[in-house]
Amino acid sequence: MTPSEELVAVDASFYEAPVLTLARALIGKVLVHLSPEGLVAGRIVETEAYRGPLDLAAHSARGRRTKRTEAMFGPPGRAYMFMLYGSSWAFNVTAGLPGEPHAVLVRALEPVAGLDLMTKRRGVAPHRRELTNGPGKLCGALGLHRAHYGADLTSGALWIAEGDRRAPVSRSARINVDYAGVWAERPWRFFERGNRYVSVAPRG
Repeated sequence: MTPSEELVAVDASFYEAPVLTLARALIGKVLVHLSPEGLVAGRIVETEAYRGPLDLAAHSARGRRTKRTEAMFGPPGRAYMFMLYGSSWAFNVTAGLPGEPHAVLVRALEPVAGLDLMTKRRGVAPHRRELTNGPGKLCGALGLHRAHYGADLTSGALWIAEGDRRAPVSRSARINVDYAGVWAERPWRFFERGNRYVSVAPRG
């Protein structure tokens, strides 16, 4: 059996959940990319939910519908890619029903397959948590970029597979969304407690 056959994709209905439910459910699942250079995969250990248009931290806040945000308004289970600080890409999963611009940002992964390829892409030693402990870092390691915008995660070379949850899931306020006022205080960040790849240590 090949690695891709072992990493069985979740059912399409998995993505139809409310965004907060999906953000928690993604912890422990495995993000897989069968790239031209080889298969790479990592367990999802940190996510953030964005629930536009009411959520002022979301790119779809106030119903903003542009070429950049269009994927968020489409079917669930699609990749919403955006440029992070003008230097790296971030991977999101659309949630809910078509027309609901909700998405989950995947913030950190624990590598499970293709470690040599990830290391080559990132120039980071395989044992270092910095390999995939942030949204831009994991996209670099998995080879995700603009071409994956709108990709159907239920078919093709990019998908989310069943996995295992190895520790309780904790939650906190989201990271770097202070501009969103009271919305920045919502505890919509989920992470696997004690996992060394989580991007930012819990406060307090």
